[in-house]
Amino acid sequence: MFIYYGIALLIIAVDQWTKWLVLKNMELGERIPVIEPYLGWLSHRNRGAAWGMLEGQMWLFGIITVAVIIGILYYFHKHAQGQPLFQLSLMILLGGAIGNFIDRMVRGEVVDFVDVLIPVINYEFPIFNVADAALTIGVVLMIIYIIYDEKQQKKKVS
Repeated sequence: MFIYYGIALLIIAVDQWTKWLVLKNMELGERIPVIEPYLGWLSHRNRGAAWGMLEGQMWLFGIITVAVIIGILYYFHKHAQGQPLFQLSLMILLGGAIGNFIDRMVRGEVVDFVDVLIPVINYEFPIFNVADAALTIGVVLMIIYIIYDEKQQKKKVS
């Protein structure tokens, strides 16, 4: 069980470290190309949720995040035991949620910096950070777990 908490702590540490690097080494709005023009580091701040929605509603994000963290911990301890993919997805979600929560509580905004252009459709993806990536990966793993679990339940009934 402690390995899963270690994964969450690693995500939080990498998230906060990368954000610290951006804050210390880049000016707001500065872009450093990595693979031009498809990938770069862009110093950006977000005072809202995903894609800047509900900007300035920090109290709301605080309440929601605390509820999400409690829910993740509840499910981890009550429903995920013996189910490694479920446990992993929950701890990845926990790391991502806490990473952005720290930003909102300490800075009043989230530090974003990964700037991606998807050339096939010429789409500039919303700027994100390690915590955002962890949240997305956690949700994808949770969906995979749910699909797998449903198939296993159907096999048991058959």
